Amino acid sequence: MTKKHIYVYSPSGAVRDKASFRRGIRCLEKLGHTVQVDPDALRSHQRFAGDDATRLAAIQRACTSGADVALISRGGYGISRLLADLDYGALAAATARGTRFIGMSDFTLLQCALLAQTGTGSWSGPVVDEDFGAESNVDDIMLACFDDWLCGQGEGVGWRLPKWRAEQTLGRGPEVYASLAEKESTLWGGNLAALATLVGTPYLPEVVQGVLFLEDTHEHPYRIERLLSQLLWSGILQKQAAVVLGQFSHYKPVPHDRGFKLDTVVAWLRARLQPFGVPVLTGLPFGHVPTKVVLPFGMPVRLCLDGGEAFLLWGHSH
Repeated sequence: MTKKHIYVYSPSGAVRDKASFRRGIRCLEKLGHTVQVDPDALRSHQRFAGDDATRLAAIQRACTSGADVALISRGGYGISRLLADLDYGALAAATARGTRFIGMSDFTLLQCALLAQTGTGSWSGPVVDEDFGAESNVDDIMLACFDDWLCGQGEGVGWRLPKWRAEQTLGRGPEVYASLAEKESTLWGGNLAALATLVGTPYLPEVVQGVLFLEDTHEHPYRIERLLSQLLWSGILQKQAAVVLGQFSHYKPVPHDRGFKLDTVVAWLRARLQPFGVPVLTGLPFGHVPTKVVLPFGMPVRLCLDGGEAFLLWGHSH
């Protein structure tokens, strides 16, 4: 385990589960890291970890901390209120000096805006309370991926495609994936609901022929389809080289769904994107679930397919 200086801050929702937060800090310290907690990490104002000015100041302190890693305490909601006031130059400069910003969920908004405004990449990965502060055992795969990332050894992720059938996955045929494997594409995306709110704003990156990964939580499949429709009718999905779906968790089917489920949404999306030669893959181990990988946001990757297994490769990004 490589020992790192980790700065923990709260740019979004208030930390309600203080016990989980403390467990997460202890977990990181037991792994040998030096953990510096932002002075306002546990502040609370309405739904937020402090008012807007407080959270902007916390992000600025993360930029000037000199830490190896700037890690958010949790997601929730709140960054959308800050987008017009963020110091993107400071975020880009901190990244250039070696601070790696990582997070997910609401953090997707900051990642997209940073890429759109400065072309600077970041990392999608675990947060303190839900992941390192898990009440039961902390997920071993998540810890291993996080450690590989810290060591600069993470070169990619592979996963088995659930219910894989070539005719559903490949779009126009195997040549689609042969082309993807031969070239680099920008990996971007994150939380679907957060991403959809950026359509038509200067904070959505204009990524063409990228690999778009998506996940969400507490969204019923019909809501997921509605959000995907926003990206589809805006012309964003058709411009991608591929769409990769992660985990969509913590929703409940209802009786009047009458067979409408997540698989229904995936089939609808594939049918809409097939004329454009954009394949749709599922099963990426990323989302509001214990087992998650670390992904390079806004950086070049290669997407490869080998039978029923998919691979995102980015070893050159470290």
